[in-house]
Amino acid sequence: MKILIDADACPKKVLQICMDLGAKYAVKVWTVASFNHNIISDYHVVVGDNDQETDIKVLNLAESGDIIITQDWGLAAMALGKRARCISPAGREFRNDNIDFLLEERDMKAKLRRSGGRTKGPNKRTIQEDIRFQECLAGILGEGIKAT
Repeated sequence: MKILIDADACPKKVLQICMDLGAKYAVKVWTVASFNHNIISDYHVVVGDNDQETDIKVLNLAESGDIIITQDWGLAAMALGKRARCISPAGREFRNDNIDFLLEERDMKAKLRRSGGRTKGPNKRTIQEDIRFQECLAGILGEGIKAT
């Protein structure tokens, strides 16, 4: 088991939580980001800034049982297909029973934007999101340790 972080748009607090919990549970934490980011990690992979390059590298590194941290619903859907667990930085776990709805929502919003409509951007990050993320990741790591 390893933690793979789509680090291009990952909040610094989430990166720190992952590093702390990875050390606590003796799980390697991999970060993947374009060369435009300055991330300090023992297992950091730098990719170019082409569209989807980070997502493709995360998927290539992912294996069954890994934990993927991403805000990208498309990446989460593909990672679920590889039998990885996926968590958003807000602490929402992507699962097979909710990913189809999220992808449909993403598609509807994209159609709205293409037709000239506007969609609301993300709210400012809260402490509650940090707590929810930490609890979710710790829970999954705890399950993985018990299973081995």
